[in-house]
Amino acid sequence: MTAVTALENTDLSARTAGARSAVHPRSVARPLLYGALVLCALLTLLPFLWVISGSLRSLDEIRSDPGAWLPQHVTLDNFVRLFRTEGFGRFMVNSVVVAAIVVIGNIVAASAAGYALAKLDFAGKRLAFGAVMAAMMVPFTAVFVPQFVITVDMGLADTLAGIALPSVAMPMSVFIMRQYASSIPDELLEAARIDGAGEFRIFFRIFLPLAGPAVATITIMSFLASWNFFIWPLIVAQSTDTYTLPVGLAATSQAAAHVTDYGLMLAGAIVVMLPVLVLFLFLQRYFVQGISGTGMR
Repeated sequence: MTAVTALENTDLSARTAGARSAVHPRSVARPLLYGALVLCALLTLLPFLWVISGSLRSLDEIRSDPGAWLPQHVTLDNFVRLFRTEGFGRFMVNSVVVAAIVVIGNIVAASAAGYALAKLDFAGKRLAFGAVMAAMMVPFTAVFVPQFVITVDMGLADTLAGIALPSVAMPMSVFIMRQYASSIPDELLEAARIDGAGEFRIFFRIFLPLAGPAVATITIMSFLASWNFFIWPLIVAQSTDTYTLPVGLAATSQAAAHVTDYGLMLAGAIVVMLPVLVLFLFLQRYFVQGISGTGMR
């Protein structure tokens, strides 16, 4: 009896030791993973912290010590000069108009394209989806020349519509919406068709409300693309009346004798970043859901 009890205790001790050895690597790996993620986050934030510090320094101080992380004398003069810059309000309005056109266009056009590719049967469906995938792989530098020629031929050069039109239905937005639409049950849409609802009514009344996370995702991505895009507005906008905020700030930050006013430029960078950060904070939860939902099928 004593031998049996000793054998059972030995077996229990062995299993406990095995369980501890199995848990131990996991308990060590998790803090290491979190530490690596925190380190990556800090490295990512370093440029933003330097931009914030530089925007609070005078131009003379920036030139005397460009690599300093903390300002010796905090000043808001750069922001005051920025908002007093001639044309700043017009640049801001132009960027808002272009961003609104791009965001609304992607919500409607890209969502409709994604819905059609996922839920409708038509000739050339696979070919159309392949074209969307191919368009995602083509860099902007390979298409901006023919894109500019088409814009000029349409009479949209030096207009806000010409700046916004090429981004109204981005391939990435179509892809995200198509993938998310594939996760919505077909039975729900078929029930609406049986009740006599048309495709437009199904799209606006049933599909779009269900695709809220995907809509939030393409809203953030399209707004970010249109708000921060520099090369295309610089090519199309040929007068200060159609400059967007990044182009206008780049033009106005050039002081006399082609010397860059870095304080004004860094303050402008902060102003450009703020709307994107605010939008992301409001839609962050839906953005994560939309990205994760694209891989459900």
